Amino acid sequence: MPEPLFPRYREAIRKLDLAQVAAPAQIPETFLLGREGRYSAYYIPFESIHPQARIVVAGITPGFVQWKNAMREAQRQLAAGSGDAELLRAARLAGAFSGAIRPNFVALLDAIGVQRWLGIAGCATLFGEDAGLVQVSAILRHPIFVDGKNYSGSPSPLRNAFLREQVLRWFAQEARQLPDALYIPMGASVSETLDWLVAEGVIPAGRVLHGLPHPSGANAERVAYFLGRKERAALSSKTNGAQIDAAREGLLAQMEALIAERITRSTTRTP
Repeated sequence: MPEPLFPRYREAIRKLDLAQVAAPAQIPETFLLGREGRYSAYYIPFESIHPQARIVVAGITPGFVQWKNAMREAQRQLAAGSGDAELLRAARLAGAFSGAIRPNFVALLDAIGVQRWLGIAGCATLFGEDAGLVQVSAILRHPIFVDGKNYSGSPSPLRNAFLREQVLRWFAQEARQLPDALYIPMGASVSETLDWLVAEGVIPAGRVLHGLPHPSGANAERVAYFLGRKERAALSSKTNGAQIDAAREGLLAQMEALIAERITRSTTRTP
């Protein structure tokens, strides 16, 4: 497991003048982790891992706004005299699934039965008393910028040696610490990369929940149809109802199998 990076960057974060950083190109070179061609990776204090997490929400990579938010929270924690563990936990959670995205995400998880697999009343508590059960992550933990702009996942990380190495160095070692978790990919490139990690033996087979629509407000119609809040006849031409139906049926069947497996394990476990 790689050594924590935060101690190396603590003082640089403390002295960072965020008001002078208005674009990725203005991030001080102090935070540069690596660069290859058009791609550059910069440190973000996202090293906190919930060892008891059973749900991993995997995005593609933090963007510039998320980098600034995390750095601002880290500075706040440093000023308050917080310990490293508390600081890193707060920085990683800063802004995670805030706004309209959170209720959509909770409703999608409840709709396929994740709360039953976890043994909780509802997935809303994942952002409250059960926050330790969820790890908000990214397959590229540290922000990737392409020509000074946010990397959006295209081309796929698997088609670039530098990005593949970033996945293996940071996300793969995180995944190895969470062998019992379910993985929820946010986007096609993330899905493809998680499947590759399954093939590589990093993530157990059957643990990736493919097909949930992205819970962002921009995806409102797909979310509404998945949740049964909109009729198929009322869908716009840009939404493929048959594809969403197939994804929903597959996820429901997968979750039922996982729930049955959990029940079997709990009833056969020796005292």
